[in-house]
Amino acid sequence: VVRGEARTDAILDAALELMAATGYDRLTIDAVASRAGASKATIYRRWPGKPELVLAALSRHGTAATAELDTGDLRGDLAQAIIQMRDSLASQDGALILGLLNAMRDNGELAEHVRGQVLSAKRSVIGGLVARAIERGELPDRADHELASEIASALVFTRILVTGQALDDAEIARIVDAVVMPVLTRDAKGRQKS
Repeated sequence: VVRGEARTDAILDAALELMAATGYDRLTIDAVASRAGASKATIYRRWPGKPELVLAALSRHGTAATAELDTGDLRGDLAQAIIQMRDSLASQDGALILGLLNAMRDNGELAEHVRGQVLSAKRSVIGGLVARAIERGELPDRADHELASEIASALVFTRILVTGQALDDAEIARIVDAVVMPVLTRDAKGRQKS
């Protein structure tokens, strides 16, 4: 019998696998319990409902997928973070995210949870890189990491899931240089620092 952390991992893995296969709306706690070899009671002891279970699964998955980034400078760190986003969206995660976005339109509770937890976790990745760059003296302390994160995420999402345009490492470097770094290095009046 699987217990403790291994049981939790099995449940979260089952939730992700089933959501990728069936979508959020058709995901059931019964199916997750069956796939994970757990009882529904075990699942409900850990998570009060489907939205919380899915968010826990996505959060754990996102944490595992975002390796510690430290290339030594902000430009390199940003490029690596965007490469990780691209690789994640180009994998099974793209289907998960599209399914989740679709479900969010009809499920206000899910939308609120996703916006509150998952999106803030994604912003914190860029925020952490920016904070480290500020400590190293690479950026002013007012650098707008939220806008930079939103722009980077939107570009990757659009390229991978909407337009299908190429997004190789060279194009990511160009995006960092032409779009993300200028947002972070502008002064309080929106002018580029020289």
